[in-house]
Formats: sequence, structure tokens, C-alpha cells
Amino acid sequence: MSFFIDVQGTLISDIDKKPIKGSIEFINHLNSTKTPYMVVTNNTKIISKDFHKFLSNLGFEIPYENYLDPFMVLDKNVKTREIKAFGADEFSESLGKMGYDVNSQNPKVVLIASKKDFDSDDYASMIETAIGDVEIVGMHATSIYAKDGRRYPGVGAILEMVSYATSKDYKIIGKPSVAFYEEARRLLNLQQNDNFSFKDITMISDDAIGDLCGIKKLGAKTVLVLSGKCKNRDEIAPVKEMIDVVVPDISALYPSEEK
Repeated sequence: MSFFIDVQGTLISDIDKKPIKGSIEFINHLNSTKTPYMVVTNNTKIISKDFHKFLSNLGFEIPYENYLDPFMVLDKNVKTREIKAFGADEFSESLGKMGYDVNSQNPKVVLIASKKDFDSDDYASMIETAIGDVEIVGMHATSIYAKDGRRYPGVGAILEMVSYATSKDYKIIGKPSVAFYEEARRLLNLQQNDNFSFKDITMISDDAIGDLCGIKKLGAKTVLVLSGKCKNRDEIAPVKEMIDVVVPDISALYPSEEK
């Protein structure tokens, strides 16, 4: 058995960014039993090494080779530095550090990430920029963005809106894109010198639509934790056939004698 593990709402709280009950212990259990895993997050605020360090400072002993976020595959997916970025200030700052011109006068890509307070003017700017010869790219396609105890449209929902408004398709970099999951599987096999298929992998996440449905189609097993975006089983009724297991939080997934 091997695992892909989400971060926000699964390992750390969407409200205070503190470890969720049992999350540190679960990672410790995987490390001590040498169980293969990858932490796959849609972090788009802090550059990868800094976010990994943030998790380490919280007490998570996650080797860097067991970690993957969209920034780490951005260059493979966006071949231009001329972009128009939409997202939190930290997102634009991180892109700037990576050498991207986030407010290009001649953007080739509209790059969208999560933000709590997108407004109508932001959506208008996304649409107006994307109407031209510009590619629409989402850093990920989360269904819901959870922040401060509330739930806002995720990047996946925003991409659908911009796509409908412009009659153009879009590309996804992070979860639940097949390419992102394939990269995580490649890294898992590389660190283990093995050949895991998706049927050997269990994905744990709080996002039924934005994470679990995509990887279920690839053959993985799916575990939904109710410690983040989804609050109860009723909320997953439309996709319940895609969810194999539902638990209150990640503490339910490691042996009771270690709790």
C-alpha cells in the first residue's frame, strides 16, 4: 500500500493552519513503517521549499523528495514568462521570485490561483485578457476554496466560468490533472525504486470533487476526511460512488495502539 496525501484540510486546518488531530502521528507512522507516500498539495502561495519548511516547522517530518506542489512543475506546463496572474498577493510574489512577469503587457497565459476576495472586476479582467490569443491555465482545479471557516469558489469553478464566458478550453497544472498525479507517481516510484500503479495508491483528501474524483478515474482508492472542505456525508451525495472511505479526520487511519 502507498499513499498520496493532501495538505489543506487534511494535514493542517484551513482556519488556523495548525496540524489537524492525528496528522503528525499519521506521517510519523508512515515514516516508521517505511510506507511509501507522497504529500501532494495545491500550495500556490509560498514557493515550494519555503512551504515544505513551514510544514517541517509545524512538526511534520516529510522528506522533500516526498513532496510535490504545482510550482514544482510550472516550468513544464507554462513555456512563457509573459503572464497575467490572478490570485493572492503571495502567489504573484512567488511567481516574481521564479522569474515570471506577472503583469505583462502582452501576456501569453492567464494564470489563475486561489484568492478569498476575487470580485467582479477580477473576473472581468480574467475574461477580457483570455479573449485574445492567450492560454487559460489554472494552478489547480479545487472545487472549493476554504478560508476563515467559509467556502468560496475554487479555481476549478472559476476556470469553468472563464471557459464558458470565452468559449475556450483551459489547462490544469496541479490536482486533479492527470499529468500532476502521474508526476507524483513517478516520484513515488523513483524514491522506492518500484513500479506502483494507481491501483496501488490510496489518496487522502478533504476535497471530494477537486482531488478524489480525478484520481479515482485513474484507478486509485479514495479516502475523504471531513476535517476540511466537506463537513458531512450528505455533501458528497452527487459523487459518493467515487469515494471508497469517509472518516472524520486522518487520525482514523493509523493503528489505535499508536494514537
